Amino acid sequence: MSDPEFNSFQVIASTSLHSYFFPMRIFSNYNLLLDRDRGAAVAIGNFDGIHIGHQSVIERARQFADARQIPLGVMTFEPHPREFFGPETQPFRLMSRKAKERQLRILGVDILYELQFDAELAGMSPVRFVDEILRRSLAAKAAIVGSDFRFGKDRSGNADSLATLSHHAGFELIKVPIRTQSDVEISSTAVRAALSAGNPDEAASLLGRWHQIDGVVVKGAQRGRQLGFPTVNLEMHGLHAPRYGIYAAIIDILSGPHKGQYSGVASIGVRPTFGSHPVNLEVYLFDFGSNIYDEEISVSLVAFQRAEMEFENQTLLVRQMKEDCSTAQKILGQLAR
Repeated sequence: MSDPEFNSFQVIASTSLHSYFFPMRIFSNYNLLLDRDRGAAVAIGNFDGIHIGHQSVIERARQFADARQIPLGVMTFEPHPREFFGPETQPFRLMSRKAKERQLRILGVDILYELQFDAELAGMSPVRFVDEILRRSLAAKAAIVGSDFRFGKDRSGNADSLATLSHHAGFELIKVPIRTQSDVEISSTAVRAALSAGNPDEAASLLGRWHQIDGVVVKGAQRGRQLGFPTVNLEMHGLHAPRYGIYAAIIDILSGPHKGQYSGVASIGVRPTFGSHPVNLEVYLFDFGSNIYDEEISVSLVAFQRAEMEFENQTLLVRQMKEDCSTAQKILGQLAR
């Protein structure tokens, strides 16, 4: 049963009228742009998580674009440069590529320049990056970046050098100050730290919305169904894993006949009661028994309830699951008031 009253809060800039009528266009090859896809105000960054600091950069780009009636563009990089340079590093991303695209659509972005981050791009000097990509290919009217922005080979370029280069290239450069909260810089790193500590409320204050894990529902071992708690499963390949445990959750089914918003309880971890497994996200939706395999969903983590536990037997596990559901319903019920 859909629960429309459970709305995750979001600090989101108003959608541009252009994006209302024309869906966001996505390009990975900056050499194959039509005239209508050039001449934008372009916010540049990795934007992992799209926290409120990132939103400030995009909003400043929107203001410039609206004032001049030009497209609002965002430039980001796939894979994330950190993944390119350290493929063996622990998963760190706050959102998948598709989840990032979805949030940028929500923010009303007209054009996403999703540049392929490869050896050629990694080796570009700041001068070549500006001249070849921003000036010649994108014909950018403005570049909007955070004041800590770095770019070019060995991260040798920064916001100040970009300002100098932009002057010669004929576009404006706008530096947006780093946002802080309680004297701490708002950053993707700070969001990860909050999630690792099991503090989704703190993460939400940095993101401007509940932390969301998006993905396609995959078939699990169906143990939950056998225990009377049929769950949906999401793999978390490449994503930063929040603290293992149980969370009150809001679930948006994004595709299929059951599209809508639901409430439930989420489990993140390795399921130690049943042996050793890769980390995954398992969600039980209240009052819901339909099959949604292969559908896209987004799970918002609202409150951390307890750490992951190993149980001696299934009877103890089921008893705890019932308590977890009762606790989650109380938490989510308070949100709806």
